[in-house]
Amino acid sequence: MNTGNPADFTCGLMRVLVYGDVREMGRAAAKHVGGILKDAVASRGEASAIFASANSQLDFLGSLAEMDGIPWNKVTIFHMDEYLGMPETHPASFRKFLLEKLVTRVKPREFQGIRAEADDIAAEMTRYEGLLERARPVLTVLGIGENGHLAFNDPPADFETRKTIHLVSLDEKCRLQQVGEGHYPSLDAVPKQAVSLTVPALLRSSHVVGVVPEKRKAEPVRAALLGSLTPDCPASILRTRANVTLYLDAESARLLSS
Repeated sequence: MNTGNPADFTCGLMRVLVYGDVREMGRAAAKHVGGILKDAVASRGEASAIFASANSQLDFLGSLAEMDGIPWNKVTIFHMDEYLGMPETHPASFRKFLLEKLVTRVKPREFQGIRAEADDIAAEMTRYEGLLERARPVLTVLGIGENGHLAFNDPPADFETRKTIHLVSLDEKCRLQQVGEGHYPSLDAVPKQAVSLTVPALLRSSHVVGVVPEKRKAEPVRAALLGSLTPDCPASILRTRANVTLYLDAESARLLSS
C-alpha cells in the first residue's frame, strides 16, 4: 500500500479516500457520484447506476438526494440484491429501502428492482440480466459487509463467474449483520437465501464507488486492503481495479495504520 497523503492513497490499483467523519465522507462521495452521473448524461444522453441498500449508505444517499443539478429524469437506478421470496412491501426489503431513501426523493427516469418474490426466479434473473446488459450502467455504488461481502456475495466469493446475477445462500455472519442493524429480531428470522449481482457484474461499471463508514467495518476494511487477495474476503478484489474509489471515515479506517 502506498500511503503518501494519509487521507488520499492508493491500495493496489484502487484509490482510497479517508474523511474525518461519516457526514463529511457522505458528502464527498455524493459529490463524486453526482459528477459521474452528470458527465454520463452529458456524453450519452442518459445514465444508469447500481446502488447498494444498507444502513451504511444513509449519509451518502441523503447527501446525494439533496444535491442540485443531477439530471435524474435521465437516470435509471438499479439495485444489487434482494432476499429470496421477499416482496417490495416488506420492511426489510432492499427495494423498499432504496425507494424510500433515494428513488422517491430524486424521481429518476426509472427504478428497476429485482423481483425476488417471483414464482419463477430463474426467469426473473434472466429478465434482470437483460435489463442490465441493455442499460450498461456507468456506475456501481457498493458497501463492504462485516464478513467482507460485496452485495450478497459472501465468502468464498466467485471472482471468475460469467453470470451477472445468481441465487446465493447467506452465511451466519451476514445474517447476524441484519439482526445487528435492526432489520430482524433474531437470526432465525433472517432469510437464508438471496438473489444478488455477482462480483464481476458489480465491477463491470466504468466507475465503482465504495462507501464504507463505521467502526464495525474496520476489520473487513483492514482485511480488504492489507490482507490476502482471496475469495475468503470478497472485498479484497476491489484493490485490483483502477476504476474503484473507496470512501472511508476515520472509524472504518482506524486499523489501517496499526
